[in-house]
This record gives sequence, C-alpha cells and structure tokens, in this order.
Amino acid sequence: MRERTQSEGLPVPASSEREFRLRDYVQILLATILVGLFLKTCVIGAYRIPSASMENTLRVGDFLLANKFIYGIQTPHYLPFTDIELPRLRLPAFRSPQRGDILVFEFPEHAHEQPRLSAANFVKRCIGIPGDTITIIDRRIHVNGSELEFPAEAKFGREYILPKKFGDSRIFPRGSKFNEDNYGPLVVPMKGEHVQLSRGSFLTWKHVIEHEGHAAQLDREGNVLIDGVPQKSYTMKQDYYFVVGDNRGNSLDSRFWGFVPDDLIIGKVMLVYWSWEEGIGDGFVERLQRIRWDRVGKIVR
Repeated sequence: MRERTQSEGLPVPASSEREFRLRDYVQILLATILVGLFLKTCVIGAYRIPSASMENTLRVGDFLLANKFIYGIQTPHYLPFTDIELPRLRLPAFRSPQRGDILVFEFPEHAHEQPRLSAANFVKRCIGIPGDTITIIDRRIHVNGSELEFPAEAKFGREYILPKKFGDSRIFPRGSKFNEDNYGPLVVPMKGEHVQLSRGSFLTWKHVIEHEGHAAQLDREGNVLIDGVPQKSYTMKQDYYFVVGDNRGNSLDSRFWGFVPDDLIIGKVMLVYWSWEEGIGDGFVERLQRIRWDRVGKIVR
C-alpha cells in the first residue's frame, strides 16, 4: 500500500514544524545579511569624521553616508575583516567625480611614504579633475586660470599666508619649492596622456607609475628607468584627481602627497546621518547633551 504524504492532508508533527520554521528564519537571516553586505559594499557606505580637515563643512564627530554607486559599483578591495587584497573590478559609472564633489577614498599608498592601510579612508573635496591645471595664489585656488568659488562653510584656519618664495619640503612634488598657500601650476594626469620623463619630472610621476604596477627609478646618469628600461615618456593607464580639505590651513591633502587614483575612490558624501561632540562625558545625560541635532540629516555640499 502506498504511504500518504504530508501534502495529502496528514498533520505535520510539531518537531517537523519547528524545523521548518527554523529553516525559514535561517534563510531570512542569511538573505538579510547578504543584502546588507551588498548595500554596504556596493551602494551606501557609512563613515566617521575623525579630524578637523574638512571644517566647518564637516566636523569631528559627524557620521556620514556616502554614495558608492554613482562612480561605479566596485568589488571589495579586501577580504572582510582582513588585510588580504582581492582582485579589483568596477562596473561602468553613472558619472565620474566632478569639481566640488566631496569624496571618500582610500589612503594612497605613497602618502607620507607609508604603506596604505586598508582601514584608512580619507574625506576631501575634489578641486581638480583629469587634465586640469591647478594653481593656488595666496590660498585662492585657480583651475585652468579661473578662481574656484570658496565653499560656504570652509575656512583658512590661520591668519598668516605663506609667501610664494617660501618653499616647503613637505609639499608635493618634493623639491618643487611650492607651499600650501602658493602652489603650482601643476597638471592633473588623465588616462591616455603621455608625460615626459626626466630627472626634473621624476618625483612628480614616480608614485603614479608605481601605483600602475611598475618599478620607477633614476640611474646614475639621471635617466628614468621603468621596470629597468630607460624611458623618455610614460602613458597614463587611468585618471587621477586633486583633492583638498575645506579647512585649508589644517589639512593633509593632495598638496602634500599628490594625486588620488581613480581606482581608490570609494564614493561621494551625501549627508550627515548622526553627529555629536566627542569627549564630553560618558553618562546618559552627557551623551544626550553631546548630540548635535542641527546636523543630523544635513545634506552635504
């Protein structure tokens, strides 16, 4: 005689029903986790402002949401919870970064001559796109000969201006005799551009060439070697950007360490979803008093 199945109307044992429920809950939980990971990795990112370099547009203690979708969905650069690098893939972007966008990007590996830290993300304003010529005259930024509008909530941070003849050894490119208040002119490299290589231009292009996967060095005669072969020119493989902090007198940015490669840009800052003063008591009342309600939900421009 053929056995009747549960679908033919026999009651389901309580233990089996619990197993089915547990399985459903697990499936829902896994689906939720996967959707959350996808959104966090590819669409929306959350970040915290730890320094004053973007004041007063962004303040220490602001928590931000950034649109990671607009510049093209990227695969994770690192295996979650590790420093293991993964192959990088990016889908076509809706648009590229524009002047005035506030960008979240990975700390470039050449900045301060330190290895890049996977957890170190910077937030700065883009002021130079590929092909732009950047000049700073008495703190005022000029792009392609025209002065950029000063952001509404930006500040210079200090009263005195470094004179044009005062060269700062910390400034990019090294040996340029620029300083943070009087800088350039400097051209932002773009994909497909051919740049001339020489002893004088070597420090401008060294880190770009190395980021694109080549070894770059000078020989004793002053010739530029790429992967050990003398070269007079180099062709860029990707676009680059020039960024500064809105707190112009207190920001470690492109003036000090150079260009941001396109493949290190994560997204565009959209809004402040939470904000509070840091380091003012840890009690419940103190925590409530620390919240900056006027900044919660603020659109960032």
